[in-house]
Amino acid sequence: MRLLIADDHDLVRETVAAFLTASGVEAVQSVATLDEALVAIRDEPRFDLILLDYNMPGMNGVEGVRRTVNAAKGVPVAVISGMASRELAEIAERAGAVGFVPKTLGAKAMVAAVRLMAQGERFHPLGLLSSEMPGGEGPNALTRRELDVLRGLVEGLSNKEIARDLDLQEVTVKLHVKTLSRKLGARNRTHAAMIARNAGMI
Repeated sequence: MRLLIADDHDLVRETVAAFLTASGVEAVQSVATLDEALVAIRDEPRFDLILLDYNMPGMNGVEGVRRTVNAAKGVPVAVISGMASRELAEIAERAGAVGFVPKTLGAKAMVAAVRLMAQGERFHPLGLLSSEMPGGEGPNALTRRELDVLRGLVEGLSNKEIARDLDLQEVTVKLHVKTLSRKLGARNRTHAAMIARNAGMI
């Protein structure tokens, strides 16, 4: 796997690169500005994933995301940011980004997210975004019961087993699975569990 990290903070670039290299990533190239990222993309067309800081020099917000996505020609582009907000994640997605990675994400979760996106999957850790925190007021916030059910999914339990453990009807668990999957943007229960694990929600 070959990655490009574009971030104007030396410590962030070096730390993320160290995490990824230690996890077995073949090559990690880092640059500090959007212009440098665009040059790297032009000169090295074999990247598997591009991590793009939303606030570095030259970005001009969402315009920089669009320019990078266009230049990448099919290589997945993900946005990284020190500000974890649902609004920013949605803006990045509309601009063509395959994921949004808060810089507060733990090392293991970040590595898992990078591998997920490099394989063509999307990564939007709604549970970590400020207006999406469990028990919060965001429209997609997971309820405490949905988190209980999600924990069961992560543990590999069936709906029947989750219902037994939580003293619920199986049909109620099915409804919770459907609802939380929608909130997480998951295709099915397995995908929901994967999102939860990668985002460190459980």
